[in-house]
Amino acid sequence: MAWFKKPKQKLVSQKRELAADVWVKCDDCGEILYERRLRDNAHVCPQCGHHFRIPADEYIAVLLDDGFLEEFDTTLRSSDPLGFVDSKPYTERIRDALSKIGPADAIRTGRGRLDGRDVHLGAMDFGFIGGSMGSVVGEKIRRLADRAREARDPLIIVSASGGARMQEGIFSLMQMAKTAAALERLAEERLPYISVLTHPTTGGVTASYAMLGDVILSEPRALIGFAGPRVIKETIRQDLPDGFQRAEFLLAHGMIDRIVPRVDLKPALSTLLHHMC
Repeated sequence: MAWFKKPKQKLVSQKRELAADVWVKCDDCGEILYERRLRDNAHVCPQCGHHFRIPADEYIAVLLDDGFLEEFDTTLRSSDPLGFVDSKPYTERIRDALSKIGPADAIRTGRGRLDGRDVHLGAMDFGFIGGSMGSVVGEKIRRLADRAREARDPLIIVSASGGARMQEGIFSLMQMAKTAAALERLAEERLPYISVLTHPTTGGVTASYAMLGDVILSEPRALIGFAGPRVIKETIRQDLPDGFQRAEFLLAHGMIDRIVPRVDLKPALSTLLHHMC
């Protein structure tokens, strides 16, 4: 009668896989959530408002009409100018990330419509090497800003990043100046750029294009800053205020303009563009 055991074990495994797909635990309040309900609520916990991290394609679906993006520069690929190796070669990290996330590197860029208005949009993906900014990210943002300027369209960038990509060294840091210069050319044409900060937005991304928006929005409780709080505390040898580097702290100190829950982000952007364009 041993043949009964194998189907039973398989059934238990299937139930576990199904449970993992159907139910999600909130990282903040611990509530067990029905995955479909969470997805319908833009991956925001209906109990406590915790914003789950979502990939670039989810932001595109949330913000653009019909979730359609005419995507740019999908063939750009990071090189390995330094021959960088830590626990694994940089080329292997890129290959692994491409297999998991797709061909867009850490940002997807393109053109779409938001409530019927043409926009140029960039959406970062933290899942690609921590959303780090390497040469490809910088070049795609530069091209996106230049295309927005040529088309006379507003620009929106949704940031989620651990900062500059250390595997590219100075080549990564150069992207800070490149993206800032492209946004300055956009500003000279008096075309709007709206920056949307999500959790986390840190390092060289914060120190460049993420904080250069004409209007800077943030999702609730997003971590926003340059160096990490531990590094800052050890440098200044002082205790940091409660909530330091969270969106609410930055709003109170005039660093960002508004905190917008994800479910309200598209209408908020639409209203802003109505008054800015």
